[in-house]
Amino acid sequence: MNLRTRAQLSGMMFLEYFVWGAWYVTLGTYLGATLKFDGTQIGLSYGAFAIAAMISPFFVCMVADRFFPTERVLGVLHLLGGAILYYLSTIKDFALFYPVIIAYTLCFMPTLALTNSLSFHHMDNPGKEFPGVRVLGTISWIVAGLIVGFLNVESQDTPILIASGVSILMGVYSFTLPHTPPKSKGEKTSWQDIIGLDALKLMKERSFAVLFIASLLICIPLSFYYSFANLFLNNIGVENAAGKMTMGQMSEIIFLLLMPLFFKRLGYKKMLMIGMACWALRYVLFMLGDPGGLVWMLYGGIILHGICYDFFFVTGQIYVDERAPKSIKSAAQGLITFATYGVGMFIGTLLSGVIADNYTVDESSYLWDKIWLVPAILSAIVLVLFTIFFREKKAQTSSAKIKSEAAEAIPATKPV
Repeated sequence: MNLRTRAQLSGMMFLEYFVWGAWYVTLGTYLGATLKFDGTQIGLSYGAFAIAAMISPFFVCMVADRFFPTERVLGVLHLLGGAILYYLSTIKDFALFYPVIIAYTLCFMPTLALTNSLSFHHMDNPGKEFPGVRVLGTISWIVAGLIVGFLNVESQDTPILIASGVSILMGVYSFTLPHTPPKSKGEKTSWQDIIGLDALKLMKERSFAVLFIASLLICIPLSFYYSFANLFLNNIGVENAAGKMTMGQMSEIIFLLLMPLFFKRLGYKKMLMIGMACWALRYVLFMLGDPGGLVWMLYGGIILHGICYDFFFVTGQIYVDERAPKSIKSAAQGLITFATYGVGMFIGTLLSGVIADNYTVDESSYLWDKIWLVPAILSAIVLVLFTIFFREKKAQTSSAKIKSEAAEAIPATKPV
C-alpha cells in the first residue's frame, strides 16, 4: 500500500467514526433533558442501531458485494444519511423521531463493514497495515467527544447537526477513494449464504454455543451504558461528560495493544471472564460514585471500557474465527454480530428504557443507584453461567494472528 492510498483510507476512517461519535454518545441526554422523552423512548431510539445491525449484513451481501463499487455505495449512503440526520434534528415528537432514526441507522450501519472491506481490498498486508489505518477511527471518536464536550452542547441538537455536516463531507469524500469493484459480481448466491445459516452448525460445539448465548445475554446489560451513561453523568452534575467519556476509547487503544500479552498468560476463558466481570464492576462504580469526593469511581467506570470491550468482544471474535472452518468464517462472525449488536442490544435497549422509567422521580431526576443495580446483577449472572458451562479448548494462536484478528474485529462492532 502506497502512502497516497494510506492517507486516503486514514481520512476515510477518521470521517466515518467522527460521524458516529459526534452524536451517538450524547443522544440520550438530548432526548431526555431537552425533548423530554421517557426512558422507554430513549431505549427504543438507541434500539434503532440494533435493528439496523440485524438488517445491514443482508444489504451488504445483496447489494454492495454484487452490484456497485464500494466507494460509490459509501458515498450515496453518507449523503443520504447526512440529509436524514439534518431532518432528525428538527423533529421533536417521538412518533416521527423513531422511524426517522431507524431510517438513518439503516444508512449508516452498512458503512462500517464497507469501510473495512474497502480498506482490506487495497492493502498488501492487512494484518500489518490495517491497525495503523483503523486507529484513526478511534482517534476521531475521541476528537468528536472532546469537541462536543468543549462546546457544552450535549443537551442540544448541535451534535446531530455536526454529524450531519460531516456525513455529507464523508459522502463527497467517498467518491475520491480508490476504485473498489464489487467482489462477488456475477456470482450466484443462495439465501442460505446471505443469512449465514451454515454457521449454525457451530452451535453443535458446546464452547461455541455457550459463547454465543453469553455474548447475546451480556449485550442486554451492556446497552444500559450506551443508552444512559451520558444522561447519567450530566444529570448528576459531571462537567464535560462527553469529553470525559472519551477516556473509554483511550483505554481501549491501550488494552488492544496489550492483548497479545494477556492472551499468552490468560487464555480465552479467563480473558472473557475478566471482560464480563468488568461490566458488572463498572455498574457498581456508577452506583457508588458521585461528582464530588468519589468522582474517581465514575472515571474508573468509564476507563474500564477498554477491558469491557476488548477482553470480551474482541476476544470472542478471535475465538469464533479460530473455531470456524475457513468456508464459514465470515458467516460465523456475522452470526455473532447478529446475536450481540442485533438481538441482544435490542432486548437490552427495551429493558433499559423500562427500568429507567420505573426509577424516574420526575422529568429531571432519576434513582440512578437502582437503575445501575439491574445491569450489574445481570452481568454477574451471565459471568457465573459462563464460568460454569464454558470449556476452553487449547488452541495455538500466535501473537501476530491475535493482533491482526483484533484489529479486524473492532470496526464492525463498536459503538462506544
